Amino acid sequence: MEALDWLFQQFPSYQLIGSKAFKPTLENSRSILEYLDHPEKDLKFVHVAGSNGKGSVSSYLASILTESGLRVGLFTSPHIVHFSERIRVNGKPIPDIEVEAFVNNVRETELPFSPSFFEITFGMALQHFRKEQCEICIIETGLGGRLDATNVISPELSVITSISLEHTDMLGDTVEAIAAEKAGIIKSNTPVILGKGCSSVYEVFERKAVELNANVFKATTSSVFDNHFKAPYQRENFSCVIEAIKILPYSISNDTIEKGIQAVSTNSGYAGRLQVVQSKPAVIFDVAHNPDGIKSTLEVILSELEGDLYIIYGSSKDKDVKSVAKIFPNSAIVHATQFSNSRSLSMDEMKSVFDETNLKSIAYYTDANKALDDAKQLANPEDTIVALGSFFLLSDFF
Repeated sequence: MEALDWLFQQFPSYQLIGSKAFKPTLENSRSILEYLDHPEKDLKFVHVAGSNGKGSVSSYLASILTESGLRVGLFTSPHIVHFSERIRVNGKPIPDIEVEAFVNNVRETELPFSPSFFEITFGMALQHFRKEQCEICIIETGLGGRLDATNVISPELSVITSISLEHTDMLGDTVEAIAAEKAGIIKSNTPVILGKGCSSVYEVFERKAVELNANVFKATTSSVFDNHFKAPYQRENFSCVIEAIKILPYSISNDTIEKGIQAVSTNSGYAGRLQVVQSKPAVIFDVAHNPDGIKSTLEVILSELEGDLYIIYGSSKDKDVKSVAKIFPNSAIVHATQFSNSRSLSMDEMKSVFDETNLKSIAYYTDANKALDDAKQLANPEDTIVALGSFFLLSDFF
């Protein structure tokens, strides 16, 4: 689509250029919403932030609310294959014709400001949600919280799933500093849910909540739905969803929750979380990208491993690859690869990190599909192949 190509070229996208696209101000977002005649004033929101798990919480919550009969908007990022994945109503992506019309309208207007790709996409989402008369909108932050482009909404509920070291060049180099940034989505007199992954920095959030007279709810990790989730971190994420359902003013039965879990892919486009795409050998796709997320994913896979473990790993340039390399078990057969997105860490950069490890086997690739194909050829039926490290790596496989 020519209009979309222009959008990617004109507005800096974090998906393409990383931290250079981050704009530490909310003025552009406010200006876009004013330009669009303030769609946020006609909508209700749940705002979701976190180092890990925010996409999962957003997707499951949207799916369950969809199954309850509500008209639900969902804004997530990044997309894996198509831009329209970012903006959905009851699971249906925004039509290409609407994207094209919106972009062309912006293109033909001389705006007195220069918004980023993410800011303009967020404006597009809210306009679409208003047009579709959404009753509740689930908004996933892009990066951080306090200065994230989405932090111009007044939500019914805020959710912060977990805190770990990430984007330290933009958010701070301690978990306390990062927590303070995420705490920026807490609003006056508005309830906030804290996931178990926030436990090491609860005090940071509680201070902010007291300051704003916001009630804090700590998500518990045990529910009748635990059997749907293999990994402890998945159950922790889902506990945030259950807590949100308790707080939101909707009557939702356990049967509806069950249906929402089963239909999460249809209702939200949810993919790439311990996603088994092949058996014998098992091939698993996972979007874990920071050390905590990758460690949690590998713990689940190793607990069920019968044969050898093959890891297809690709990373963006701004990730902590050295810490990730230390997490991989020495017995793993690693295929470290570039992916097609321009933010990919190069093969040479990957080599400089992994050559310092004691891994049993390490091979380097400039083509992610070649790395995966070679693993499939080498693996025995009882082995497991997991591809992880980035949304952008998985996008090469779809």
